[in-house]
Amino acid sequence: MRILVIEDNRDILANVLDYLELKGYTVDCAQDGLSGLHLAATGGYDLIVLDVMLPGIDGYQVCKRLREDAGSDTPIIMLTARDALDDRVKGLNVGADDYLVKPFALSELVARIEAILRRTQGSRKRELRVGDLHYDLDTLSVTRGGKSIRLNPIGYKLLAILMKKSPAVVRRDFLEEALWGEDLPESDSLRSHIHQLRQALDKPFPTPLLHTIHGVGYRLAESPDVQ
Repeated sequence: MRILVIEDNRDILANVLDYLELKGYTVDCAQDGLSGLHLAATGGYDLIVLDVMLPGIDGYQVCKRLREDAGSDTPIIMLTARDALDDRVKGLNVGADDYLVKPFALSELVARIEAILRRTQGSRKRELRVGDLHYDLDTLSVTRGGKSIRLNPIGYKLLAILMKKSPAVVRRDFLEEALWGEDLPESDSLRSHIHQLRQALDKPFPTPLLHTIHGVGYRLAESPDVQ
């Protein structure tokens, strides 16, 4: 199981990482909101442990953007020093699955992680479909009309975001932050990667799936019209 921990307190982060790895989990980490959003949107994690107070954008915004912009259903446990009812309700309203108040026992965090994974692992969708386009997230196998499609690493990440959000429009700025975090490339790399993805997905087929919404972003859908 792969877990992402987004926490800016180095001592807490180190303790959580060590304990989760001791329990047999594979763990990645980020120490600010944008880096965490980038990893969370593209990393294919089984669960995210997300602190509320983060540099850049806070945990509430990370959670909200993962749910609304990236279409992610990855379970999220929020960590916070705030014990007020309104804060807990806010975290749940933006899409968190659970809420743990600092200071907390590491054994309780693991117990909550295991409880959420038991509830969600059987039901989480691991294959994405848009029309005749299929993407198996576990094997990174992409096919359209039964024909295998190979992509580069960024292409796979970009496709996952667009398919999870389909048929909605995904904004350019969200895609750039999700793919590169704060280290945005100087050139218009997103346009180049969209072009490569379009060549792989649409060029060999009669009906395009990847549509540009000028001035806004991109949309993966069978119909070019935004509803």
